[in-house]
Amino acid sequence: MAAADPNARRTVMEHPRSLYLDLLEKVVTNLIYEDPPVPNQWLHEREFKATNRENGKDWPSMAHTMVGLKRIRNIRALLEQVIADGVPGDFIETGVWRGGVCIMARGVFEAYGIRDRTVWVADSFEGIPDTGADGHPMDQALGLHHCNDVLGIPVEVVQANFARYGLLDDQVRFLPGWFSDTLPHAPISQLAVLRLDGDLYESTRDALVNLYAKVSPGGYVVIDDYVIPACRKAVQEFRAAQGVTEPLQVIDEYSVYWRRAA
Repeated sequence: MAAADPNARRTVMEHPRSLYLDLLEKVVTNLIYEDPPVPNQWLHEREFKATNRENGKDWPSMAHTMVGLKRIRNIRALLEQVIADGVPGDFIETGVWRGGVCIMARGVFEAYGIRDRTVWVADSFEGIPDTGADGHPMDQALGLHHCNDVLGIPVEVVQANFARYGLLDDQVRFLPGWFSDTLPHAPISQLAVLRLDGDLYESTRDALVNLYAKVSPGGYVVIDDYVIPACRKAVQEFRAAQGVTEPLQVIDEYSVYWRRAA
């Protein structure tokens, strides 16, 4: 039997923060047990594929996020950057599904011993709204509300998911309800990272209109659904109207982010 490497244990002990966050990335995406995806009208796979899970190209049956490993690592990197740079503010995700991205954010704060930043968890906890006859035509065409049997996760389930990681505490605040109702009055003073995952034109616009002004200089805005035409249109219109010229950075084929200028 080969001799144990004496440096291996020392490496683990010297980097417990990285080890914890590396593992957390793999657990929230369930690269550990490789759960099969839920097929839908856009993504038809029925078997787990590592490349799909890495790129957020499946709807996992058990994982706590569907954004994939690249986008989870992006959130970790952006949070670590604002911590290193001293950019003030909290983290919010608008549209959380099972809560995995927010769990990752809370895990980053925990790993760095941060006690003065909050993770805001904003969702209807009922799924995607039925836009109805008065909704934006692009949202009507998308029809995501027909998938609410998969997309609608009750707040109690998301809270229980946080608790499984030992991360449900007073640094996690929930904003249940439609964005048009909750975000205008959300008791948030500053944001270091604003992450949008509402899919629709209206949901994207609601988040940007009500929260972008709270993003600190040097903070980040992440758009998970930029590949969806309705979401992309809302982002482009908002940026044009507000004179936002910071360049978009590509995360993967679905998602982008930008850093708010000082």
